[in-house]
Amino acid sequence: MSIAKAGASKKRVRSRSTRAAPSRTSVQDYPLGLVLALMSLLGATVWSYWGTIGQLWEEWQSNEDYSAGQLVPVVALIFVWVERKKLAACVPRPCWWGGMALLVLAQLGRAFGLLFMFESGERYSLALTITALVLLVGGRQVLRCLGWTLLFLFLMVPFPGQIHNRISGPLREMATNGSVFLLEVFFNEIRHEGHIIYFKEHTLGVLEACSGLRMLTAFIIVACFIAYMVRRPRWQKGVVVFSSIPIAVVCNVIRIFVTALLIALVSSEVGEKFFHDFAGLVMMPAAVMLIFGELWLMDKLIVPDATSTSE
Repeated sequence: MSIAKAGASKKRVRSRSTRAAPSRTSVQDYPLGLVLALMSLLGATVWSYWGTIGQLWEEWQSNEDYSAGQLVPVVALIFVWVERKKLAACVPRPCWWGGMALLVLAQLGRAFGLLFMFESGERYSLALTITALVLLVGGRQVLRCLGWTLLFLFLMVPFPGQIHNRISGPLREMATNGSVFLLEVFFNEIRHEGHIIYFKEHTLGVLEACSGLRMLTAFIIVACFIAYMVRRPRWQKGVVVFSSIPIAVVCNVIRIFVTALLIALVSSEVGEKFFHDFAGLVMMPAAVMLIFGELWLMDKLIVPDATSTSE
């Protein structure tokens, strides 16, 4: 009798394990029709937006302020690869009404850009169209899984002209004032008129290209990547992303300050070489160190909540 019971219990265990197995989904379990539909829609989107994609590529290559945007699609693919297990566990349930509504909104934005010669409208509609296709084919569960990645895609689009001008001017002003403040520690006679700094017998102009906008766009992308990869609460991830703005301003002020010191103490050629060649390589690792220092400071100052979960 005991042997029979043991055999029955083993059969129950086996039956339970066989029942639990089908609950797991993988990429191979996705309906072939949905996969083909998504690939077809993505192909049609690339074909339809080919001109916009070409304009984006030319902008990334010609405008140094937004050259970091070409890294966004590559990093987005890395995000998708990191989430591959969660994606495999998602059950695709196409959301037709939500996807079509978002797709119509994206095309309205594109039409607005075409009619009024607003390039940013066409470019943002590309990212919004990709989001609409994910919702249309994969459903809300897949959309939640890829939410951060889809939002990240919007960073590949350069700022519209008005926003660019509103940001570039204050950044240039802060770079000039911050550099003058630091230089006053080393030089007695220093003054500035507008964005021209006079110290000793030298002159340093903070041009529009020196506003730090290129550094800002690059640091935001790097901060988003770090925030995505670290396992922290959402509010800490948000702090990391938003802190990239003051970090970019501080790094640009330091770059101009060191350039002025090299011009005064060594030569103008060395200062210009540092500003255009060496400083760009140094500031990015410095910004990354500041972000990780910020995370370390959070660990020291914040007591983790037992009920909170890291992401």
